[in-house]
Amino acid sequence: MIEDGYQPNARGSMAPAAMSFMRDHGVLKDIYTERDGSSHKTAKGKKLSVRTVKAPGFGPKGIHRFVLPFTVFLKLKDIGGNVLPGYREEFIDVPMSPDQEAAHRKLAQTLTVELRQALARRDTTLLGVVLNVLLAWPDCCFRPEVVKHPRSRDTLAFVPSVFDDDELMPKEQALLDLCLAEKARNRKVLAYSVYTGTRDTTSRMKRVLEQSGLKVAVLRASVDTARREDWILDQVDRGVDVLITNPELVKTGLDLLDFPTIAFMQTGYNVYTVQQAARRSWRIGQKQDVRVIFFGYIGSSQITCLQLMAKKIAVSQSTSGDVPESGLDSLNQDGDSVEMALARQLINA
Repeated sequence: MIEDGYQPNARGSMAPAAMSFMRDHGVLKDIYTERDGSSHKTAKGKKLSVRTVKAPGFGPKGIHRFVLPFTVFLKLKDIGGNVLPGYREEFIDVPMSPDQEAAHRKLAQTLTVELRQALARRDTTLLGVVLNVLLAWPDCCFRPEVVKHPRSRDTLAFVPSVFDDDELMPKEQALLDLCLAEKARNRKVLAYSVYTGTRDTTSRMKRVLEQSGLKVAVLRASVDTARREDWILDQVDRGVDVLITNPELVKTGLDLLDFPTIAFMQTGYNVYTVQQAARRSWRIGQKQDVRVIFFGYIGSSQITCLQLMAKKIAVSQSTSGDVPESGLDSLNQDGDSVEMALARQLINA
């Protein structure tokens, strides 16, 4: 600080200089507090006080002065040599069964009519409801679906279950085939499902896979964040073949080297989550090639969602100087925000 011109005051204290240094190179928070006062004779006044506190972090000047000259920023792919194995992403489009496709078409038509009528009245209340139902239903059609208006609670649509408990849905069959093939190659599979709450699909996925002789574990949010890595290692020690979880639970802080194959049953809307979750096992120390698979039902809103995710990932990567090499890139034609593009497709269908 002294070399940069910050000097102690007359009493030899560096406190004022430290505050000046923080204001130039760090982060300061000015906290304003307003209180009612009675100092005015004819009306109530307000007393305003300001205090400044230090906050963690560097400001732009601080980064330029103290970080950039001594830092090299590398991506995993820039390390070179044989530090990292191969990484490949694939998209697999799964056809729906005839009954599933017919029920989906009828549900989409019914909800689209309701949505158009609502939007004609400038009512956007149904937008999120319709999009969420059409995205989720193909993966949740093993249970009846009742769609209600979020305000009036009127029933907009009802679809009975299409698959019984002992029937495999097409995407479940695709996942099962993948897991059995990977087990034969001595590779464990990490399967992601975004439906782990009200529309939970993980319990059924676990049962379906276990019925074919696979050892399966489900990581739920009830496992504390600090314990998740140890919990997963315990499952690996027990010989688990497939780990099922929500990508939000493992998107950061975990290196899942024991699971070189990753399967997305759905992706959700969050680009950051998808990018992080897809590379949980492509880390330093991985010895096997990493394979990432995205599943989507043909003719469903899931395909449009994946197309928009591909576009957003491409934009995200290009702004950081990367040429996209995503399995979703084959779906990347052009795009918009995910929800608005889905809504536009429905309305114009």
